Amino acid sequence: MNNALTWAAAWRIAKRDLNGRFKGLRLLLVCLFLGTGALAAIGTLTGAIEAELEGRGQELLGGDLEVEVWQRDLSAAEKMALSELGSISGGTRLQAMASAGENAAPIGLKAVDANWPLYGTLTLKSGEKASAPKLGEAWVAQGAIDRLGIAVGDSFTIGQTKLVAAGIIDNEPDKLSEGFQLGPTIIVAEAVPGQAGLLAPGSMYQSKYRVAFDGGENPETVQEQLEQQFPDAGFDYRTRDRASPGADRFVSRMGEFLTLVGLAALVIAGIGIGGGVASYLEARRASIATLKVLGASSRDIARIYGLQIGAAALVGSLLGLAAGVLVTPLLAAALDGLLPVDTGFVFEPVALIVAAAYGLLVALVFAATPILRARRFPAMALMRARIVPLARDGRALGWVLGGLIGIVALALLTARQPLLSGGFLIGAAVVLGLLALLGWSIQKLAGKLPRPANPLVRNALANLHRPGASTGALVTALGFGLSAFVLLAAIQSSLQGNIDQRVPAQAPDYFVLDIPKDQEGEFRQLVLTNQANAEIRTVPALRGAILAYGPEAAMTRVADLEELPEGAWPLRGERGLTYSDTLPMGNSLTKGEWWDEDYSGEPLVSIDAEFAEAVDLKIGDNLTIGILGIERTARIANLRVIDWENMGFNYVLVFSSNALSDAPHNLAATIDLPEGTTAGPLLRELVKSFPSSSVIEIGQVLAEARTILGQVSLATFAAASVAVLAGLAVLIGAIAAARAARTYDTVVMRVLGASRRQILFMQLAEYGLLAAILALVALGLGSGLAWLVITQLFEFDWLPNWGEILAVLGGGLAFVLLFALAGSLPLLRAKPAQALRAL
Repeated sequence: MNNALTWAAAWRIAKRDLNGRFKGLRLLLVCLFLGTGALAAIGTLTGAIEAELEGRGQELLGGDLEVEVWQRDLSAAEKMALSELGSISGGTRLQAMASAGENAAPIGLKAVDANWPLYGTLTLKSGEKASAPKLGEAWVAQGAIDRLGIAVGDSFTIGQTKLVAAGIIDNEPDKLSEGFQLGPTIIVAEAVPGQAGLLAPGSMYQSKYRVAFDGGENPETVQEQLEQQFPDAGFDYRTRDRASPGADRFVSRMGEFLTLVGLAALVIAGIGIGGGVASYLEARRASIATLKVLGASSRDIARIYGLQIGAAALVGSLLGLAAGVLVTPLLAAALDGLLPVDTGFVFEPVALIVAAAYGLLVALVFAATPILRARRFPAMALMRARIVPLARDGRALGWVLGGLIGIVALALLTARQPLLSGGFLIGAAVVLGLLALLGWSIQKLAGKLPRPANPLVRNALANLHRPGASTGALVTALGFGLSAFVLLAAIQSSLQGNIDQRVPAQAPDYFVLDIPKDQEGEFRQLVLTNQANAEIRTVPALRGAILAYGPEAAMTRVADLEELPEGAWPLRGERGLTYSDTLPMGNSLTKGEWWDEDYSGEPLVSIDAEFAEAVDLKIGDNLTIGILGIERTARIANLRVIDWENMGFNYVLVFSSNALSDAPHNLAATIDLPEGTTAGPLLRELVKSFPSSSVIEIGQVLAEARTILGQVSLATFAAASVAVLAGLAVLIGAIAAARAARTYDTVVMRVLGASRRQILFMQLAEYGLLAAILALVALGLGSGLAWLVITQLFEFDWLPNWGEILAVLGGGLAFVLLFALAGSLPLLRAKPAQALRAL
């Protein structure tokens, strides 16, 4: 064996020594299975959703371009400009009330013309394909059928018009682009809202026009041309490339989070891979030494065991890829109805290749060091490695650096947010470094501490710093594993807090829209007659777009901005407007003063302090808005902070009464009923007396919001569970590897007279000390990462349940101690004579 083995010869030897069930390498298999499986499922799911959003953009939007404006129809000139681009379809969208007998329900009314839909097909539950309904008929969502207690063929009322439920909607092609609605959809003919008396001046409705281009125009280019042609029209635009901005944003945020979870699972798995390979090669120490005695070179050893570990890594990765494909339908089912995703099996080759590449690179990084350590030492050094640990091999650094460069390059080239993924990898490296430093510090500190009088505690402390101690590996594994427990608990409890704690506690019972302002007294009287102790708050409700802002001598036109400043979202399209003589509830002034109740000077406006900071507005500057095609200018009188959590009426812009009171508008109201009140009679009276108004039951809205957040929470839980499972696998592997290394120590202590009880106590004392230190580290690390995910990635409130988090962390600590105890039992059964002969 003077000559180096060929790869074929090395594989023959490796195959003979490799157990068919991969005994000794199962931790490697499990870790790669979890890591690559997570990334495969995440990549496949997000790839499938993005493909749907991109490939079905025209259908999801209902056109190549959509133009939307509030409280008015498009002018003849505006319609002409759209019709020159291709076929157009127009209609209105508004909140309304539907009633049938004693039943009433808020609905999302969708009025469409004869050209609808320009793309896609409406299907009914009867299997029939349909287009716009006939005048007097309606296509009704199942939710409305259930709430109204009607069936197909029955009649119901919207406003002042009777309609017949002609069919139940099964698939609405452009539903996703319609956004969040405060009730189930009812589709009617274009003329119905006007006939029902719902389009009076000041009513809150949207006019939507979609265009199907005749040629190959670029939607973005057409949008820019329309913006230049109608700069002050107050249009909101959508294109087929961004049919549902909310869905795009949600997919992007979820994709970022899930990818980070997958990378975290792989980082944690890498620790397990390193420990598993080191433990496997330690068990093969005698075989390696024998091969070297027989003349095998260091290169031969590296080839043989590199092939074994490579084969196991490949099998683990392939199993993970298969699991990722198989689990994707389950994740898709969890998001069904929220996003356009096929709940069947989806095959995304690029996502699978990327996941496999990540897995194999991580295996290379963490397996290279133990392989090369065993590669270059002489047989006698390997034989006595139990007592004299092998020195580190500097040659492994090149392989590790190469693998790390490959991982970083792959992350930057394939990630949707390269900076985010790169930052995460840097953060993971820093955390690994800190945990390694902590492990080293614990070892050094344990060596310098005074020797305890109790011999059992003294031995437990000595185990932390003795030669060959696995303290560093245990600290890294326990730190990551326990942090994964805290991360998952903090994310889940904070999401649950957003669902259950804040919103329901502060929400009114009803929102009422489009109350005629000259009937406010009748409205209050009706409510108080039914519920004498009800609390009613009304506000004027208008819509308008900010057209210009800044000092009077140098105002900035919004239409002239190439890009909106960061945080200046109120400049985009039309926004809710109101006027008030008093500071709105839940608001507080930061600069300036509120105007008097009988103020009659120049028009004034109060603006949100955050918006003012985003566009550098100051008290005394001017703000110009467009309402129904008319420009109005007001001077900024004060800045205020808005409590967006109070579930009341919150407006970025609040004007003095003399600025807007003469514009056509209606009122909006909130109604708070005494606890335990039966709301049914009041709802029926409101629908009967104010047929053009829309009454929204907040309980129903919260239930829908709770369902959506529950879907997000479920998907998050499923993904984060992978990281926790990887952490568990690593913990188990680290404790098992440490157990294997301590067989020699244990049998020596047994020979010297130590009882089983004493050995168990030493194990528990050692792991208990490490776990107590790392619990504090995991609490800070896991909760910090969870805070970033909740507040920065999802933009939710940070509402963790610390009792639940501490309980989960306590469960993790109990798991560590129980497994450490279980891992000690085989040591107690080991026969000293047999174990010493094996050494």
